[in-house]
Amino acid sequence: MKTPVIIGIAGGTGSGKTTVARAIYDRVGKDRIEWISHDSYYRNFDGYSPEQRHQINFDHPDSLETELLVRHLDVLAKGSSVEVPVYEFATHSRNLEKTQRVEPRKVVIVEGILVLAEPELRKRIDIKLFVDTPPDIRFLRRLTRDIESRGRSLKSVIDQYLTTVRPMHEEFVEPSKRHADLIIPEGGENQVALDAIISRVEHLLA
Repeated sequence: MKTPVIIGIAGGTGSGKTTVARAIYDRVGKDRIEWISHDSYYRNFDGYSPEQRHQINFDHPDSLETELLVRHLDVLAKGSSVEVPVYEFATHSRNLEKTQRVEPRKVVIVEGILVLAEPELRKRIDIKLFVDTPPDIRFLRRLTRDIESRGRSLKSVIDQYLTTVRPMHEEFVEPSKRHADLIIPEGGENQVALDAIISRVEHLLA
């Protein structure tokens, strides 16, 4: 058996990827699993002005330092821990004074909208999942999250959705669905799909 078993969870913004990841994490057990968000690897735009940062297309693959995530997965596969960056969405910059240590475990979840769109990342994923949720529900979830948790205004969320989020979803995220081993409608509410995933993970670990 390959160790760790890497589970990739992709899907559009607000699709319920985090809910699915949390369900897997809780059921596999925190002593056997680690969880990495692709969002943590946004490039550091600390040298940009606030106005310049708001113009960055954060839904394009180039905005993420995926090559660092790939290296981290290779290090974890060799049995060593890694220091994952901490990204602060309110300021669009990395916290250079803080990292999150991730230990090698039997299972590693990698979650993010572009997880299945990156070839080198995809090569390292053993179980590829795509959370499929209708666009209107995804938009409303993103709107609520960005206003309540990330300090964004209603206008800024709508503008970003129309100018980058929706076009990049159609160009990169939606096409990556074809690489999925399992497409999960209804996200974390789909207990049948979650049971099948957990059963597969337990089989690989047995």
